[in-house]
Order: sequence, then C-alpha cells, then structure tokens
Amino acid sequence: MSPAVNDAPHIPVLLDEVLDALTITPGETHVDGTFGAGGYTRAMLGRGAKVIAYDRDPDAIANGQALVQAEPGLTLVHREFSGLDQALAAPVDGVVLDIGVSSMQLDQAERGFSFQGDGPLDMRMAQVGESAADFLNAADEAAIADVLYHYGEEPRSRRVAQAIVAARPLTRTGELAAVVRRALGYRPHDKKDPATRTFQAIRIHVNRELDELAEGLAAAERALKPGGRLAIVTFHSLEDRMVKRFFRERAGQLPGGSRHLPQQAAARAPTFTAVGKAVRAGAAELARNPRARSATLRFATRTESPAWSAGQGWAPGGELTQELGV
Repeated sequence: MSPAVNDAPHIPVLLDEVLDALTITPGETHVDGTFGAGGYTRAMLGRGAKVIAYDRDPDAIANGQALVQAEPGLTLVHREFSGLDQALAAPVDGVVLDIGVSSMQLDQAERGFSFQGDGPLDMRMAQVGESAADFLNAADEAAIADVLYHYGEEPRSRRVAQAIVAARPLTRTGELAAVVRRALGYRPHDKKDPATRTFQAIRIHVNRELDELAEGLAAAERALKPGGRLAIVTFHSLEDRMVKRFFRERAGQLPGGSRHLPQQAAARAPTFTAVGKAVRAGAAELARNPRARSATLRFATRTESPAWSAGQGWAPGGELTQELGV
C-alpha cells in the first residue's frame, strides 16, 4: 500500500506552468483527471478553485480521503478520466491531465511498473483485468512484437518477443528485465537500460493508455464551458503527438493533403483556440526533478462551438492511431 497523500507531499512536474495555463479565478470549478498523489489538486485548491478529481487507481482514491476530509471544495471520483464528463453536473472552467504512470505507482515495487525493484509482473493502474504477466504468458510472439514496436518504439521488437516467449512463464519484473537485457545486450554503465522501452510498451498496452488519452481529450472537450482551459502534460512522444494533433485539428489547423490523404475541408467550427506552444521544464526544475526532462505541456482555450461528435475527427482506431501505427 502506498503512503497516504498527507504523508507524502508530491510536487508534480511543470506545476507553475500548468497553473498559468489554467488561469484559475477563485470560485471556478476545475477537473484534475489524474489525481495520483494530489499535487495538481492541492495547488488548484490553493488558488481558490473547487476541484473534481478522478483516478482509476483504488490506492490513489483511498490515500486521497484525508485530503477530501480537509478540503470541502474537493470531490474525489473513482473512475477513468475518459469518462470525466459523464460525472459532471455542469460544464467546468478547466481540465488538467497528467498522462502516464505516476511516481507513486513507479515507486511501489509490488505494483510491477518498474524494473528498479523486483516485484510481481502486474502494471495495472486500476488493479483489475489483464495483468502484464497474463498478456506476456498468453499472447503469441507476433502480438508481443507489435506491442513493443508500436508502443515502445523498440526497433528490435521481434528479437525481444522471441526471447520472452522462450522464457515463459514470466511472473516477476526482474525476470522480464533480465530477458530483455540478454536479448539486446546490456552493460551496467550504459546510459539507458534496454528494458525501458519494453516496460513502457507493455504498460501502455495493459492500461489502454493511448485509447484512454484519445477518449479523455474528447471528454474534456465536452466538459469545458466556453473560455474553459485544457492543459495536458505528457511524458513521451506517442502521447505528445496525439495531443498536438488533437489541438491542431480542433483549432482548425488542418494538415495539407498528400497522395495518401487528400486535403481536408475545415467543415466544422473550431472547438479550441489560443493553442499555446509546447512548454518544457526549466533548468531549476530539472535539477530537482530529473523526471521532468521528458515532460511536455500543451494547452488551449475552449470556444463556444459545439463539441465534435464521436464520428468526427480522429478517434481510437481511426486516422490518428493508424498514423501512429497503433
């Protein structure tokens, strides 16, 4: 069990930049779609906002109860952020999403997200459904290779998948890391552990993270009132490309055509404007928090136009995910 939120103060990455993007006015209602250890939520409450926070991890919900008791302006909801608009009574002034695994989850070896400490091969954020071990021990070699290639951008995915299948059954994070290192070659002084991409890919697959992000962006679009602000923090290129493409498309900044994809007509009214440039951590934050080096913040402001319907623009399995090869 992870430590309670009050016992483990947590400062999320790009906190000041996220608060600037949200431009909170006291009395507004904002959504923290990825509560985690409560870092963004605490900061938004400190600016005078009412906060509706979501998390699919039951540990995060349990650990957040002390903050709920201390803060009457906080509502904590146990659900995925892809359905955040379904639990709202009215449109909100802002939404923030911090995509990916949390430091709290990474630091718990028993959750199986990291190879830094040996633990069960789990990786489930919601702690239900198919685990990493279930997938790796049952899937065929081609399916494993596809996941590693598309979600981990592992160039030698077939070699790793072959090694995984040969080593089955796998039940521990240490076992998986050792298999990947043997398959790819590893020296202790190497700058990056070769198991990093494999662990990322399997985690993304088990938790449907890219589908969750696509659905969450559309849910935020529906949830925001005109003038509302959406701020997204991502930690790797797959996520960032999705967010960048979403904002460009919803702001009417459509790409030029190609021989494979004809020019698209701007037939729908833009739902976002004032799309900010990508923001990354400065030197001071990088010095105190190395995890911030891979973080990217993108943000935009909601227009008065109706949200695009589910059949418009890209969606999981649609144009964007095909473009990414997922």
